[in-house]
Amino acid sequence: MERAVMEHFPIFFDLKERPVLLVGGGDNAVRKVRLLRKAAPQITVVAPSLCDELQQLAVDGHLRHVARPFRDADVVGQTLVFAATDLDDVDRAVAAAARAQGVPVNAVDKPALSDFITPAIVDRSPLVVAICSSGAAPIVVRNLREKIESLLHPSLGSLVRFAESFRAAVRATRQNSIMRRRFWEDFFAGSVAQNYLSGRTQQAHEQMLKLVNSPEPNLTGHVAIVGAGPGDPDLLTFRAMRFMQQADVVVYDRLVDPAILDYVRRDADRIYAGKAPGRHAMTQAQINQLLVDEAQTGHRVVRLKSGDPFIFGRGGEEIDVLRQQGVAFDLVPGVTAATGCAASAAVPLTHRDHASMVTFVTGHAGDGIAEADWAQLVHARQTLVFYMGVGKSADISARLMAQGMDGQTPIAFIEKGTRPDQRVIPGKLADLGALARRYAVTAPALIVVGQVADYAQLQLAAESEFFDQPATDLRAIGGG
Repeated sequence: MERAVMEHFPIFFDLKERPVLLVGGGDNAVRKVRLLRKAAPQITVVAPSLCDELQQLAVDGHLRHVARPFRDADVVGQTLVFAATDLDDVDRAVAAAARAQGVPVNAVDKPALSDFITPAIVDRSPLVVAICSSGAAPIVVRNLREKIESLLHPSLGSLVRFAESFRAAVRATRQNSIMRRRFWEDFFAGSVAQNYLSGRTQQAHEQMLKLVNSPEPNLTGHVAIVGAGPGDPDLLTFRAMRFMQQADVVVYDRLVDPAILDYVRRDADRIYAGKAPGRHAMTQAQINQLLVDEAQTGHRVVRLKSGDPFIFGRGGEEIDVLRQQGVAFDLVPGVTAATGCAASAAVPLTHRDHASMVTFVTGHAGDGIAEADWAQLVHARQTLVFYMGVGKSADISARLMAQGMDGQTPIAFIEKGTRPDQRVIPGKLADLGALARRYAVTAPALIVVGQVADYAQLQLAAESEFFDQPATDLRAIGGG
């Protein structure tokens, strides 16, 4: 699925002592000047007259006032231009003149005339948080700003300045960039920062001196095997997010959704280790060795797997190797595809009236499921969930029916479950292979077999009624 384009690229601009032009002398201009003054630019306001607040700022020397209408030449040499007259013709002329000179321009409440916008700001200088919805949802932006304001300690900016004063010392005593980053992670999460924020600044200063001058610890590596869930980032666990944000290296699989990777620390190395039938970026042995090598270099490694690492994810093989090599590791379970996708398709895997047990089966294990296993899979009150079985759909159907399962047993394909482009395709066991071909089902997809799969049909029927569309159309375009 195509990812949304970022409408405005966030950037923080140093305006100290740089020329900025603002055209307009009323309320819109006042609001811009109040914000701009925090960045300490040289402000010129062009307007025939000024409101009282701007007039006082001009008298006090905080801005220069040019008392006349706007002229195109006013934009020459400016760093930024703001059009704040609330007069369409004038704002349009300001925007045109600025663009002709290649100067970025913002026209208040006129996005079509603007090259940039000013976001909502949470100011804990030098720490600044900017929030923007590109004008689509100002109420959401306001609510987020209020929440962030409440989360950030009023003295957080002062703490950042305190940390900045020790940066050169930390760089001198911590030669390795990874060790420097870990030092600062520990600092902001530890007692030094807490003492400083609590007003015990002298104690914090003494602690910091001891910490900086303490011997550099050995750089130790670590591997976290993390389940990323079936695709929807909302299903990531807090623990998974924490490891992903701390990682130096992330080794990820083919089925990990790109939206999940957006939550990885931005400057972490990302290594693709995807495996598709007949096409392996790396063999499992190579992946195992990669994890060991990176950890022994001192890196924090995240092995990121779709679903849960220990449901057909080969996580067990990886921890065997890590144990043998003496590498420390953590295990982070994820929402497995079966539970996440079934819930997204409104299919209960167990049900008092229909299924008292559920079995997860891989449809892609060497030559497939051993012959002796098929008889065990045929049970009247059992739900079967086949992973990686789309390519063997016809074979799965034939083998189950050969062991006595009714060809009219309900089934459902759940393709790209939990994701925006999810498809749910219900049907009968006898038609399993034909349905896979008819709807061109592709991975990642699960096959649910058993009476509970009828709930997929019920869900699609309910959605069909809601949208006033035939259920057969919904099957093809998605049921989630």
